Amino acid sequence: MAESSALVIEDLPPGLRRPILLATFAGWNDAAESATSAARFLAQRWSAPCIARILPEEFYHFGLTRPEVRIQDGSQTREIRWPANEFFLSQEPSLPRDVIVGIGIEPHLKWQTFCSHILEVAGRAQVTLVITLGALLADVPHTRPIQITGVSTDPELAARLRTSPTRYEGPTGIVGVLNDACRRAGLPVVSLWASVPHYVSEVSNPHAILALVRRVLEFLEWQTDVGELEEAAAEFDRQLTRIIAQKPEVARYIQELEQRVAREETSEGVPSGDLPGATDLIREVEQFLREHRRETGQG
Repeated sequence: MAESSALVIEDLPPGLRRPILLATFAGWNDAAESATSAARFLAQRWSAPCIARILPEEFYHFGLTRPEVRIQDGSQTREIRWPANEFFLSQEPSLPRDVIVGIGIEPHLKWQTFCSHILEVAGRAQVTLVITLGALLADVPHTRPIQITGVSTDPELAARLRTSPTRYEGPTGIVGVLNDACRRAGLPVVSLWASVPHYVSEVSNPHAILALVRRVLEFLEWQTDVGELEEAAAEFDRQLTRIIAQKPEVARYIQELEQRVAREETSEGVPSGDLPGATDLIREVEQFLREHRRETGQG
């Protein structure tokens, strides 16, 4: 086990096959937990064990992101679970390259130091490509396919993305800072973002998760079974259909949103912003979905 300050590398075998680092972070960059859920799905699908972690002590205000008490399975022993930043290594024989999947939480402090630890993992593993995932809330209806935007620091990779480039300027999260750190370190980086309907932001959105997973696989020209996510997305649609059937005001809101998105696609300069009465409807939709998932044991 190698340890460097807050970075603990438990098992990093030599001779990895042109490894890729896939990195995601809960928090501001992770609407409806879509990005971290996509990364977690791939890590589990590729049978990736944890090989490294970043200790949380110097990067988090524990009054804001609190540790949790959990009871261990099969006992009454309580354990403290701290905010985790972990790296999982997949050496799946069916894949042409090895993958390190990093799943963490946006830190409160020392972002540049935090990114340097991630780059150290990448350097020790001889990573040749970094892919970061994010998700943002958008005024888009759930009836439309999830839009994926992408950006890359490498012109050749940017041409391969075949997604709508983002021209966003403004505040950024740890994903943006890590992308810049990779660029300065000479590491090619691709960043993929899903636009999540804002009125279903407090529950997991399997459509956004599926869209990110598919886009990663398409970009890498790999194949992985996503049937589980497809089933979850279909069930999600059935739940929303039930809401719309019972709530005419929700149906009207979504119809207005669809019309506005259609106008924005055909003309520039259409003002954006919440539609009238959106806040109450958002709360109602999310409450319905949470109650349904408790009733069906989905969380």
